[in-house]
Amino acid sequence: MRFSSTPRGVRLARRMCGERLAAWDVPYGSDAHDAVILITAELCANAVRHGHVPGRDFHVRLAIETPATASTAVTATVRVEVTDTRAERLPVLTPGPTDSPDDHRTSGRGLLLVEALADRWGWTPRTDDGPGKTVWAEYALPLPLAVPQTVPSPPLP
Repeated sequence: MRFSSTPRGVRLARRMCGERLAAWDVPYGSDAHDAVILITAELCANAVRHGHVPGRDFHVRLAIETPATASTAVTATVRVEVTDTRAERLPVLTPGPTDSPDDHRTSGRGLLLVEALADRWGWTPRTDDGPGKTVWAEYALPLPLAVPQTVPSPPLP
């Protein structure tokens, strides 16, 4: 899905993520729900703050995959992908002056949160013909979930 590179776009992406998780029977307020929502919000906020090019939107894709042996599997994987249009501004995990709980910074912790919550994260160059990059994160959901083996986000026109 495509969103405007604004704080409003970040809010809408977060809400869309919540709706998709509900459709996948991930309970609202569960640890898994809250973690995936926060990962999505942080990656989207970074796309707006660091990957924004005037007049260009960012894209979000959510997908869930369950192992082929879903009857015996204990986790499924949710993958969050956020694509922006700035290839030269790559995500870098840089701890601040201190990582103590007493550090009261109000920004600059997005990737630290993603690192703490996600099972894996990284970035790739944008795969279509446009400029930019895709920052992705994966989170293991406990099963059972009432979802098919692979459920990608439907593309928008």
